[in-house]
Amino acid sequence: MEKDLVEYIAKMLVDSPDQVEVNMIEGEKSTMLELKVAPEDIGKVIGKQGRIAKAIRTVLSAASVRTGKRVVLEILD
Repeated sequence: MEKDLVEYIAKMLVDSPDQVEVNMIEGEKSTMLELKVAPEDIGKVIGKQGRIAKAIRTVLSAASVRTGKRVVLEILD
């Protein structure tokens, strides 16, 4: 569910939605999501002073309350 949410938000933000990739790495107590976008779209996903990335992480943490696991979003270059 979290993976789909991040993928949907990222595709709505970028100019090249076909290059959006989200990899999910499951752990015991946490889940890591790695977001990879086209090089020219990195700024659109991060935003000024990281505001967009922070907003995505906030929505993600609110959505992951049901599972009880901590979800970490990492934006890869």
